[in-house]
Amino acid sequence: MILRDYQRSAIAGLYAWFRQHPQGNPLLVLPTGSGKSVLVATLVQDALQQWPGTRILMLTHVKELIAQNAGKLKALWPQAPLGIYSAGLRRRDTFEPVIFAGIQSVTNKAMHLGRFDLILVDECHLIGHRAHGRYRQFLESASAINPAMRVIGLTATPFRTGHGSLMHGNEALFSDVAYEVKMLELVEQGYLSPLISKRMATQLDVSGVRTRQGEFVQSDLQRAVDRQDVTAAALDEVMQYGADRRRWLVFCAGVAHAEHVAEALRERGIAAGCVTGKTKAAVRDRLINQYRAGQLRALTNADVLTTGFDAPETDLLVMLRPTQSPGLYVQIAGRGMRIAPGKDNCLVLDFAGNALRHGPVDKVEAWIPRPKDGPSEAPSKVCPECQTISATAVRECPTCSYQFPWDESPRHDASASDAPMMSTEAAEQIETHRVTRCAYHRHQGVGKLPVLRVDYYSGFHRVASDWVCIEHQGYPRAKAADWWFRRAPGVPMPETVAAAMELHALDDLLQTPASIRIDTRPKYPEIVGYEWT
Repeated sequence: MILRDYQRSAIAGLYAWFRQHPQGNPLLVLPTGSGKSVLVATLVQDALQQWPGTRILMLTHVKELIAQNAGKLKALWPQAPLGIYSAGLRRRDTFEPVIFAGIQSVTNKAMHLGRFDLILVDECHLIGHRAHGRYRQFLESASAINPAMRVIGLTATPFRTGHGSLMHGNEALFSDVAYEVKMLELVEQGYLSPLISKRMATQLDVSGVRTRQGEFVQSDLQRAVDRQDVTAAALDEVMQYGADRRRWLVFCAGVAHAEHVAEALRERGIAAGCVTGKTKAAVRDRLINQYRAGQLRALTNADVLTTGFDAPETDLLVMLRPTQSPGLYVQIAGRGMRIAPGKDNCLVLDFAGNALRHGPVDKVEAWIPRPKDGPSEAPSKVCPECQTISATAVRECPTCSYQFPWDESPRHDASASDAPMMSTEAAEQIETHRVTRCAYHRHQGVGKLPVLRVDYYSGFHRVASDWVCIEHQGYPRAKAADWWFRRAPGVPMPETVAAAMELHALDDLLQTPASIRIDTRPKYPEIVGYEWT
């Protein structure tokens, strides 16, 4: 099993983070469909072979992810000493060096399972930001058994509804991002399917729906959208735009809504199934398998197929479920982004106004909530380049010198009147510039670590700049190492900016991209891609 470049970089970034941080728990942020299970399998095999005696627990919340992650490890390493502890899979192994487990099955079983040195949590955005809940209860008990235990979180969305960044707050479990892979980068490399959208004539009205803890109240939401006339109008458009689409995945606002939509689809001659939290496990498995096999063209659901569901052939997403949660929005969109033979893209029909509410799915970032009790703490935001938390008013990141756009907000607001699902849909705002030369400078602000500033020129004009944090730690350095590897493969990245500039000056070491792609919408243009000769 050959790892992709970003998967190798993620593992290298994780090891580098652990070397620099004797305490704390890191995050790996990877989009849905990026191959987290392959990365986990490689990491587990490497750890067990390099450090015999290590015990590892892979923890998640649904049996599908347990089976998927365990299966990938067996495919990579057939002799892997793994066990499974999951009521849903009818396995309760306890003594193996690596255990794949469901949180519902092991919440009170920490003492029964024994010592673990490393715990990996898939879909870790489900862990509560306060020190209670199933995950927190188990991790606290496991830490009592082995205080040196470390936790690695894997997620596509490093934030929680109503709370923001998983690294924010006095009780935050995670301390830093060890490595992050951007969704748009994987789309451009062909590892993820692009999303495209259409302007819908039907829009769900949620003006009277109450909000609680950052999300629409479920009962209010279902009453507002589960209307026969609205469903009929929406499905008329689905029939029109989805005529040449093979697999339709429909997200609904509640159990009754999902059942009604499935029934309306069947009345229109579409083979459709419905999966909800009330569906029996055997029936759910049968319907999902029928959908994957093409025996069902459409599958409606109510909040059960947002994580742990893998159907790469899905090429139409229907959003009939409005949400104020940016994480849920990204997870829903991710269900259509896996690649499959004959699939060029995934069409998203957003009747719920989610793209208008949150912006392009590849631009959703973690945010830090505003304080509610007094003015003692200034509002904050997270640098998209190096994850440093800064005050909202700051225009330049104090760590990597990233220039924040003047109109940036720490929350997710509507970003475009036509509500594109991905930023690449606004093609006229992405410019490609031929690069004729690069200039390298050592940049250092007052009281800051130096960074390597790289200016890209097209003819006599400087069109954009990179800020490479060679001398930083954690995620900024891991990102700098990835930048270096693409320009000087086989040459270890030096420890200082001065050494990097000296190396390049001696041998013209760093390769220059043939062209760069720039998003011109921010106040300061942002580089979104490189092309090489």
